[in-house]
Order: sequence, then structure tokens, then C-alpha cells
Amino acid sequence: MINLKYQQKKKGGALVAVLVMVVIVAITLTSLLGYITAQLKFSADRVERERAFQIAEAGAFYYRWYLAHAIEGKTTAQIENFWQNGNPTGVGTPYISEFKDAEGLAIGQYQLEVTAPTAGSTIVTVKSTGWTYEKPFVKRVVQVRFRRPSWSEFVFLSNSFMNFGDQATVYGKIHSNDGVRFDGKAYNVVSSGKSRFDDATYGGNRMEFGVHTTTNPADGAAPTYPWASGTVPLRPDVFIGGREFPVPAVSFTGVTTDLSNMKAQAQSGGKYFDATGLGRRINLKSDGTFDICTVNTANSITHAITKYNGIVTGATGAYSGTNGSVCVASTCCTGTACAYVQTGKSASGRCISLKNYPLVSDRIIFVENDIWIEGVVSNKRLTIVAANLVGGANKADIYVGISNQDLRLSDYTCANTLGLIAQQDIRVLNDCPDNFTIDAALLAQEGTVGIASGMGGKYALTFNGAIASYLQPYFQSGSSGFANRTYNFNNNLLYCPPAYFPTGTEYLIDLWDEL
Repeated sequence: MINLKYQQKKKGGALVAVLVMVVIVAITLTSLLGYITAQLKFSADRVERERAFQIAEAGAFYYRWYLAHAIEGKTTAQIENFWQNGNPTGVGTPYISEFKDAEGLAIGQYQLEVTAPTAGSTIVTVKSTGWTYEKPFVKRVVQVRFRRPSWSEFVFLSNSFMNFGDQATVYGKIHSNDGVRFDGKAYNVVSSGKSRFDDATYGGNRMEFGVHTTTNPADGAAPTYPWASGTVPLRPDVFIGGREFPVPAVSFTGVTTDLSNMKAQAQSGGKYFDATGLGRRINLKSDGTFDICTVNTANSITHAITKYNGIVTGATGAYSGTNGSVCVASTCCTGTACAYVQTGKSASGRCISLKNYPLVSDRIIFVENDIWIEGVVSNKRLTIVAANLVGGANKADIYVGISNQDLRLSDYTCANTLGLIAQQDIRVLNDCPDNFTIDAALLAQEGTVGIASGMGGKYALTFNGAIASYLQPYFQSGSSGFANRTYNFNNNLLYCPPAYFPTGTEYLIDLWDEL
């Protein structure tokens, strides 16, 4: 006899079990579908985010292309005028452009916001925001800094052959439009404008690599000319940062146009001084000002400014005083104009018409004659230029190391740089300290950076900055000059060159970041 009550209970239990299973499956499927949907949405957003990123990058590279065409063939002055008066794209008003894929289909847009360079600067900042039409609220932003490489990026730059001995240790970049012989250690790239050259240090008739060394390699003799393909050794024992040749030459001739622009800038917003006397003596002061006076007498060979005593102030060849008193060994009247003569030191340097001016950052001091310079730059970006652009045979020089003083920066920051540009030579005088320090970027357009005639023997030179010299720079010759020489590159000159210092004309990507 069938127990109907039992059968009903059995069927009811099975139904509950099925319902439980259905609920579990439903919950699992719902969760799984939610997860799959979320993943699909995430994947779709990720694809659009990647597309937005690529569009933003395309905007930044478009601006590099735009700059290359906008400034092609322009001088430094014309480039500055382009930024100030040329209504450059993206400056002031954001520039928005449509982006198309490889098939020509418009898939999104980018917006460019451009920060133009300040006066004397080479840096342009571009903020590029990209998005797609599919997901217009999914945006990616990149910020790119462009700059025109400055001549101050080289610790040594020359139009002539350069020879570094086995005691040389150099940390900055080195370039010559001619050949380079380097026997020390170079921690950055050494480059030459020539693939090969005749090294005169061997007496001629010996072809060498554009950048070569006479130091014997550990693995045997160096290859001899003519070289088979691929025989240029790396030589990391000497060229730790590598060597490159041939590379494009750097035009010293083009600096003439830059000098004209610097003169115009000095006349319009800096300080311009004419060709009176033999030139000007400039004392850079830590209080943010500079003293300047006219030099009437200097040694024609050593270029030292003649020392004197007992000359009535205001007379030719004397400091200008305010009370007509007499300059003696330790003092020279009580007026502020006479503070230039340091208490306890003999009056040095025949100057007249002493004046004091404030130093203005990112400006130029331009003298249409020679310059004798000393002192300290404090929290200023400054360029001082000596150039005769009014005609005549005399090319202007700059002399440092006067009055037994260093030429220093108060600290090493981007807000504190000094550039010295001479039409002809930049010379260190014998009046410099026995341990002499120079903090500056130096450029001798048609001459050399080196020691002056009659320089005696000095103990040490510490140079912190950059040297560009048309002829080979030198700070030691026989018994003259510095027995010990240390050359350090000031890294701030890479990103913050002195105002209006010569630069290349092509903008390169200097820094890239996603915001």
C-alpha cells in the first residue's frame, strides 16, 4: 500500500532543493554577468583611455612640428619677435584640433595650452589634453617642455682642434667643429664635426678619428687609417660617456647676428655703454647692483689696469669723487661714488665717472668696447657683452681676474647664472688670485678663452660653468698659467642658460610628464 503522505513530502523536499539550486545559479549568473559587464566596460574605457592618451601625445608632437616650421630660418631675434608679436598657436587661447586615425576617420580631439618663453628664455611648455568621440569624458593630459639647446650646455665648445692631456677629467659635454684628441677621462659625450682629421700634435700626416685618444687600449693596439667598417672602438676606459663623429658643426659666425640682438635688448631694457676710453670696469656687487666706470689707462701687453696713488678725483684717469678730495693709498674721499676703492687696499684701476646701477634679472649689460669685470652675482640671470659693432678694426675683449678677486655666483641655482660674451677674447689676467675661481658661461666668438700675455705661474684654477671658444681654449702654457685646472659643468646651465645666450634654432623635447 502506497504512502501518499510520504510521497508528497518527498516531492516537496525535491522542489525546495531545486529552488535553492535555481537561486544559487541565478545569484552566481547575476554576479558573473555583472562582473563580465564591468570588465567589458572597463576594457572599453581602457581602450578609450589609451586612445585619448595617444591623441594627447599626437597634440604635443604636432606642436613640435608646428614650431619647426614656424621658426625655420629665423634668427634668435626673429624667434623672440615670433613669441611676442607673431600670435603663436595655443598661447593665450587654447588650440583645439580634430585627430584622425590611419584610415582618415575622425576619432577625437586634442586641446593645446601653451606657455610662451619668458624674455631671454628658450623654454616652451605645452599642455595637451586628448579625448575620443566615443568617450568624450575620458581624458588624458600630457605636459611637454620644449627648449632650444644653448651653447652653455657644453663645458667645452670650439671651432678649432682641442687637445686634452692624460690628466684631464671632464664631466660635461665636449664638442669641436675640428678634431679632438682626448687622453684623460670624459664622463659625457665627446663629439667632432669631422669623421677624420690630420692630428698636428704628431707633426702631421697622421689621420685619426674625429675624436681619438693616444691612450693604449687594454685589448691591444688601436686601428690605423684607413679604417675598415665597424672598427671604431668604444673605448669606455677613456670615453665613459661615449664619442660621436661626425656631427653637425656649430656656427660661430652666426653669433654676429645674436650680438646685434643683444645690443638692441640692452638699449631697450638693459644697460648699454658706448666706446668711450679703453672700455669699462664693472664690479658686480652682492647687494644686487653693479659699479661701472670708464678705463682710460691699461698695460698694452698684460692688459692690467694701471695702479696709481695721489690723483685728484674727477681728473682724467681717476675715480670720480663727490668732494674733490685726493685719492691716497687707502681711501679716496667719503662720497658714495668713492666706495669703489676698498678700505685698506691701494686705489687700483684708472677709472672716471663711477656710477652705480641695479642689476635686473634676464637682462643684458652691453659695452661697445673692452670690459674688465669682477665681483659676485646674487640671485640674477645676467649676460655681459663686449662687442664693437660700430665699425673699426678693434674687436672687443673681456678681462677677468682683476684686483685679486674671484668671479663668483652667490649660489648655484637657475635663478643665478652669469654669461660673458666677447667679440674677440676672454683673458685671465695676472692680477687674479693664486687659487682662482670662475663661475660663468664664457663665449669668445672670434678669439680664445685663455690666459693673458705676461701671466705668471699660478697654483690652481677652478672653473664652474661652460666655455665656448672659437680658437682652442687654454689656461696653461709652459711656465705661465695654472698648474692645476679643474673644470666643472654647472648643471643649471642646461635648463637655465644666461639671458640671450646663443642657442640652436630647433626645439627639442626636454621633459615629458603625464598630469
